[in-house]
Amino acid sequence: MSEMELSILRQRAHEALKQKARRGELFTSVAIGYVRSGADRIEPDPDLRVREALALVFRKFAEMHSARQVHLWFRQEKIALPAVDYGLEGRRLQSKAPVYNTILHILTNPIYAGAYAYGRSISKTRIENGRKRILRGLRVERDEWDVLIRDHHEGYIGWDAFERNQRLIKDNANGKSFASRGAVRRGEALLAGLFRCGHCGRKLHVAYGGTKGDVARYHCRGASINHGTERCISFGSLRVDAAIASEVIERIQPLGVEAALAALQERGREDAEKRRQVDLALEQARFETAHARRQYDAVDPDNRLVAGELERRWNERLKEERRLQDQLDAISSAPSNGVSPGEREALLRLGADVERAWLAEGATIATRKRIVRMLIEEIVVRVEDEGLDLVIRWAGEDHTALWVSRNRRGEHRWRVDADVVALVRAMARQMPDMGIAAALNRAGKTTAKGHSWTRSRVASLRSDHDIAVYREGERAERGEVTLDEASEALAVSPATVRRLIVEGVLPAYQSCKGAPWTIRAARRGRGDGPTTEKALP
Repeated sequence: MSEMELSILRQRAHEALKQKARRGELFTSVAIGYVRSGADRIEPDPDLRVREALALVFRKFAEMHSARQVHLWFRQEKIALPAVDYGLEGRRLQSKAPVYNTILHILTNPIYAGAYAYGRSISKTRIENGRKRILRGLRVERDEWDVLIRDHHEGYIGWDAFERNQRLIKDNANGKSFASRGAVRRGEALLAGLFRCGHCGRKLHVAYGGTKGDVARYHCRGASINHGTERCISFGSLRVDAAIASEVIERIQPLGVEAALAALQERGREDAEKRRQVDLALEQARFETAHARRQYDAVDPDNRLVAGELERRWNERLKEERRLQDQLDAISSAPSNGVSPGEREALLRLGADVERAWLAEGATIATRKRIVRMLIEEIVVRVEDEGLDLVIRWAGEDHTALWVSRNRRGEHRWRVDADVVALVRAMARQMPDMGIAAALNRAGKTTAKGHSWTRSRVASLRSDHDIAVYREGERAERGEVTLDEASEALAVSPATVRRLIVEGVLPAYQSCKGAPWTIRAARRGRGDGPTTEKALP
């Protein structure tokens, strides 16, 4: 009977807690940034430094769209966040460099959106090795929460912003959801995480190759990893990335000037936020220094056991105040990130020409990826014989069909221009490879990779296009002579022959500018040497 009564008392107490939670009045602990207001209400912390530090977390996440990037930014800028410390004085707040879980907890806690939530985690009991084991703190989905009351108290962000943050965090999770795209990662692949296979429905992966490891290729290998089957589809990134980028640029072109004006406003905001946080930290340090001094002045100087400890605390507060003052001075003396009139005009020109801004040196691949992810939800791709059949699903449920041709077998992006191949084909009938290389270099022609021509590169090009090598005496068999040979046959200087060619007296032609002149020769009779078709005047 006693055990039954205890069980009933526990059930009643637990149900009373639930009833209080349903009214939004149960607070076993208070999140950082809030303080109790009476027995059953909370309100924002009156400490301005705490409030602005939390608001900065949400502003940086709205800018970077990644909890990890926000964490790295705080660590890089050496900006501290409030944290709870339990010591001899009980629960108190102190500032320290944040860890990743601190940032994630702030972004995912609905209390900062003005909502009261109860039952976000549960406990489960298991029997292991004949003993009971309780697993606590298991997170559950929002639909399974016991209580969720919106607009319960004043929040740091609105509920719509909170839900948008949760979607971004969920979407950044790599490999944890069938629909998540994963966070923006390093690499040159513009569309990583956005492709879905139109044949099997799986997400596409990215692999990098090439001599520098910067050439991306998309491929579907989900079935190969999970079931050991053959890979589904695979294609290169260069053409499809360029095609999707053109579609994105076309849609954001009308918003280019607005984006440039927003960039002008954002330019100096980051430094201002950092300076504000350091300024608030310095003000707090000055208060703690003054408080430590008052404690030291109030103690009996003969009581060295107490006075020594208070003096040590005072010295530590002074060191912290000096460190923050030096940091603030360094920020103040640093060059300003303000926009000069010339930079303002340049930004506005880039805003009017979004394509030039997209290809500018200052536009990083990470910036382009974030722009693409803001506009595109997913791209469904099917690989056909001649190209890629794409369906772009834009944000807002709009769809666009796109066709991107593929390289044929044996083709690649490093292809020499057709006019260069034609020149080599013509000059191969007039001179050896070394002469062809010199003529192409004089004409300003380059290889597919922008290199100058050499004998071996000309030989490789001839081999790829089945062009026969020049055979000694081949020109003579066709009755063709060079400028020097014509000069010797006519007993005049090469300059005179060139003048006759320019004046049109002596018919001749060049394969390209910088190539040797070719003159058609005629024979006067048997035993006579070659001569030109027209005699000198």
